[in-house]
Amino acid sequence: MTHLQTAAAPETATAGSGPRPGPPGPAPKARPPAARRRARRENLAGYLFMSPWITGFLLLTAGPMAASLYFAFTDYNLFDAPRWIGLRNFTDMFADPRWRQSVDVTLWYVVVGTPLKLAAALGVALLLNQKRRGQGFYRAAFYAPSLIGASVSIAIVWRAIFSDDAIVDRAQRALFGSDVGGWIGDPDWIVYSLVALTVWQFGAPMVIFLAGLKQVPRELYEAAEVDGAGPWRRFWNITLPMISPVLFFNVLLETIHSFQIFGSAYILGGSNGTCGPADATLVYTCYLYVQGFENSRMGLASAMAWMLLLAVGLVTAVLFWSQRRWVHYEEDGR
Repeated sequence: MTHLQTAAAPETATAGSGPRPGPPGPAPKARPPAARRRARRENLAGYLFMSPWITGFLLLTAGPMAASLYFAFTDYNLFDAPRWIGLRNFTDMFADPRWRQSVDVTLWYVVVGTPLKLAAALGVALLLNQKRRGQGFYRAAFYAPSLIGASVSIAIVWRAIFSDDAIVDRAQRALFGSDVGGWIGDPDWIVYSLVALTVWQFGAPMVIFLAGLKQVPRELYEAAEVDGAGPWRRFWNITLPMISPVLFFNVLLETIHSFQIFGSAYILGGSNGTCGPADATLVYTCYLYVQGFENSRMGLASAMAWMLLLAVGLVTAVLFWSQRRWVHYEEDGR
């Protein structure tokens, strides 16, 4: 009996010590050389297809941005070698009264022109969202100004329309009996012709608004009508909340575009370095162009460009921060 217990003891201890480790699993197989060569060829083909974009980005975007950042701290006139002057361009810029005038004109244009353009785009999109005959024609007709409105030829035509004794001046005399001598030559009225040209180009945000309106479920409007909600209440409580992401996108995009306005303001105001009578259309980019290419102060123009970039970045950050209060997304319940 003692002999049996002694013989069984090692087996019991071995059984209680846990399962024996099994044989090691198969080692991960290394990729064969043919697969590695095929992967390298695929990566090389991808980089070759991307090389035009990468080259263009480095030569036309990243390179000029780095150069302008360096020029912002130099005295550079496009002909002589740049000379390092530190922050003098920024101090000269802040002390320049015409620079402050350009900031005021640009802010006024952004605050007035952008909401009017978006309001026109949303209003026309609401009309085109209804089922009517000839919708395709009207959509194309309203979108067309966005394709040609930013061209130099349209700005020249716009300048002729609002000049002295032109069609707008004659209509104003006939309808209201007032004679201001044309909006182009009046410092108080020329900026309104610039805003009118901007509002006329509402086609691009209109198409985006129309796409957002198509996504609003009709059941919501039907339920609101059953509850007795009128058109204004349906618009305020259903349409605006449902298209708020689209509205935010348009506000962000059009605000950035408004800060970058140049061609129409320069042509309407004239090309003599004044940008309108009494600098009435002296938007920021117009004064930047005057300093860089007419006054040959490219260092100061580079400093102004980077200040504009910082201002647009700040406005964009504020808009993204504010969207938490008025933009509603379905996926997160906001």
